[in-house]
Amino acid sequence: MAEQVQYYGTGRRKSAIARVFLRPGTGEFKVNGKGYEEYFVTAEQRAAAKRSLALTETLSTFDVITTVSGGGVSAQADAVKMGAARALVIFNPELRKLLKSENLLTRDARQKERKKYGQRGARARFQFSKR
Repeated sequence: MAEQVQYYGTGRRKSAIARVFLRPGTGEFKVNGKGYEEYFVTAEQRAAAKRSLALTETLSTFDVITTVSGGGVSAQADAVKMGAARALVIFNPELRKLLKSENLLTRDARQKERKKYGQRGARARFQFSKR
């Protein structure tokens, strides 16, 4: 049996992790076995998930199969964006400069700040009363 050609990239954002597989095809986009429009509800999430493919004009060239876990849906969309960008660089190293200039290969390291003891939240204090 012939080996199936596919390109793999891992994307991360907050606590979301996306495993992205690009296979030569017609542009089908599946996320966790569901359709792309069904999984990403808002227009911003859909645009973020397809950003790296749209930028390199390879939307209709590849079938995208992703498995995403952790985090919220917006963070997952950003993780898919980064994973697709990394897979595209493996497919064609010449795309690296374009993707890097758009910050699609850079990991966004911002995390949720932890809640501290003696406080209501990460930074919010309990209300102070003099009397």
